[in-house]
Order: sequence, then C-alpha cells, then structure tokens
Amino acid sequence: MALHFGKRETEQPKSLNSGMTTPRYGQSATGASGGSQAQTPSQPSASTPDLDLSSSAPEATKVPEGGSKLTVGPNIKLKGVEITDCDTLVVEGLVEATMDSRVIQIAQQGAFKGSVEIDIAEIRGTFEGNLTVRQKLVIYATGKVTGKIRYGKVVIEEGGQLSGDIECTVVSTAKPANKQHAMALAA
Repeated sequence: MALHFGKRETEQPKSLNSGMTTPRYGQSATGASGGSQAQTPSQPSASTPDLDLSSSAPEATKVPEGGSKLTVGPNIKLKGVEITDCDTLVVEGLVEATMDSRVIQIAQQGAFKGSVEIDIAEIRGTFEGNLTVRQKLVIYATGKVTGKIRYGKVVIEEGGQLSGDIECTVVSTAKPANKQHAMALAA
C-alpha cells in the first residue's frame, strides 16, 4: 500500500487546483472533483500486525447502549441522593448515594460511597459501601472495592483490589444429588 503525502497537488492540472488550499492530513488532495484520498500516518496499513491486548485485560463487558444515562464529571461531587430510573451511571467525580439500576461505571479518578444494587459494575476507581451485583462485577487494575460485596460473577484484573465481606450469590442450577447416592460415593 503506497502512502502519498503532498505530491498529488502538484500533479493536478491548474484548472482543478485553482482556488484550493494545501490539503491537511486525512483530506483529499483532489478536492471536490473526487479521486483518491491521502492516507494519514495514524491509519494502519494492511501489513501492520494487529495487537491483541485482550490477554492482559479482563474481557470487556458489553454494556447495552440507550436508556437513561447520568454522567458525574470530574471534579463534581454529588452527595446525599438516591439515584432512580437511571440505566447507566458513569462516575468520574465523587458520588455519595444509594442506587438500584442496571450499570455503573466508575472511572479511574472516580469514587462512589454508598449502597448500590446493580446488574453490571465496572470499577476502575474506588467503591466503598454495600455493593450487590446481580450479574457481573469487573474490577480493573486501578480499581479498589471495599465493603459488603455480593456478586454473581467476578473478574479482577491483576492489581485490582477487593476487600471486605465478600460473597458469591450465584445459585447453582444443578439438581441436588440423591443423598443415598452421594453417601455411597463418599464411602
């Protein structure tokens, strides 16, 4: 794959180039007349190998798009509230609240104190309090979770911290074994 930087403009006939400015990276040197576009250096070429970073990070949880979303930005403090009817809460600042929702995402600089019942939690910052995650709790390398923690599934990236009263709440779907059969196996 060939990269062309700036040469196209000089190869154009004067009639197509009149009134045009020098193209910037990523812009077409041919203007409105069509033709090929110059490729920016940041675009990967076909010969560039793809990097697989998934082996060092926990599998990204697919967060459903849409619904109501509340973002508490950096340097924002939200204290003493009950958050309701919010599908996704993104915490980049400080939140002290109670919440029952679907998804919480705490950014690396974010902190949450309080009580949460949630479907999916992704923690890159700090959580302190009561956390009940009905489906999946993901703690990234920079994440720190302390308090009374209940979860269905948990993924902790190397460096992530989890401490306190911790319990897995997944109920086994397997049928209980026959007690007589289990006793025979134990003997």
